[in-house]
Amino acid sequence: MEIAVAGTGYVGLVTGVCLASKGHHVTCVDVDEQKLAMLNEGRTPIYEPGLQELMEENRERLTFTADYGKAYQKAEVIFIGVGTPEKKDGSANLTYVYKVAKQIAESVCRDCVVVIKSTVPIGTNDKIEAYIKNHLKNDIKIWVASNPEFLSQGTAVRDTLHASRIVIGVENPEAARILEEVYKDFEAYKLVTNRRSAEMIKYASNDFLALKISYVNEIANLCEIVGADIQDVTRGMGFDARIGDRFLNAGIGYGGSCFPKDTKALSWLASFNDNELKTIKAAIEVNESQKVKLYKKARKYYEDFSDLTVAVLGLTFKPGTDDLREAPSLVNIPLFLEDGARVKAWDPVGVPNYRKLYPDEILYCATIEETLQDADLCLIFTEWEEVKNLDVSVFEKYMKRPIVLDGRNCYDLDAFRDTHILYESIGRPVIDYLYLEK
Repeated sequence: MEIAVAGTGYVGLVTGVCLASKGHHVTCVDVDEQKLAMLNEGRTPIYEPGLQELMEENRERLTFTADYGKAYQKAEVIFIGVGTPEKKDGSANLTYVYKVAKQIAESVCRDCVVVIKSTVPIGTNDKIEAYIKNHLKNDIKIWVASNPEFLSQGTAVRDTLHASRIVIGVENPEAARILEEVYKDFEAYKLVTNRRSAEMIKYASNDFLALKISYVNEIANLCEIVGADIQDVTRGMGFDARIGDRFLNAGIGYGGSCFPKDTKALSWLASFNDNELKTIKAAIEVNESQKVKLYKKARKYYEDFSDLTVAVLGLTFKPGTDDLREAPSLVNIPLFLEDGARVKAWDPVGVPNYRKLYPDEILYCATIEETLQDADLCLIFTEWEEVKNLDVSVFEKYMKRPIVLDGRNCYDLDAFRDTHILYESIGRPVIDYLYLEK
């Protein structure tokens, strides 16, 4: 089929490339000329495992352009995958969605399905369909459908090609038929429902996972007080099929482009309609507090960070991506800099983006060992495999004072039993007696 995709961010680009891999001819549209230049050279502008290779394999079925008129003119299906950033009040900014809708209305010359893949408030599909129909230049049929994405950064290609489910929200059987044709070669359960239910499925799914994470983090904080071990607690919980063992990892909160934005957006929507989602509000509050957990822990060991060297392992909000949005490092590093600390940082892919924010204030290191050299404190913000696979003896070998505060519970506690390292993680006992004896 002839498909157009508006936007070449995570959602748009991954969607376009994956659809091309299933035999569709896909034209991706963007306004960023620099990004388009990279794509037309065969290079992906985002770090996403497997995306570069898949794009190269299907290059003959992919076109990248800023000419939206030509792209939308003959498309049978148009996916909208542009950003819906958070406004100051927590609501979703739909400016880019409406801009694309206007371009579509001015350009389409044949009957087509417009698919909103961006995460939008419930009822947006209805409004976009009315908007497009009111601004159509040609006498054609337009159907708007909701098709929310459920991809995670770092596994986006796999999540698209091997989806847990494909949700199709339509008000017209013809639109459903066309989308089922688009996804006929995707081996996933297809749930066909109405548009508002599809929109709500996206928010309800993400917000439930966010709630689960915040709940576990609160239990972890209590475990530290009462002397329980959160990893044993969650292991015991996970055996219950009603609970499951996913998203039960205690840490320093969730980040990224979805959970923070979607929890605030749904909470705002409820409040706007004179309702209150108390559980979602609590999840947001817990997460904001959890992000500075390591900074508070560090205060137990140093009253003043002036002239101390702080080593940071991991800058991105999760491994497998170069995305910094809502990353704990963005909250914590400024606090240490304000307190006069010298910050050294390592991340395998996140440094270029972080350098745009802090070009000179931080010493960026090429290796973990270089980062730890002569450090008075080490903070782990991202559970990269390079960090998890590290021999913990390097902390004692390279650091001036081996105090390690792990926000992602990367190591087994037993690894520190015979060392002179102070190791403190989230929701587990502190390994400190050997260090204090030194």
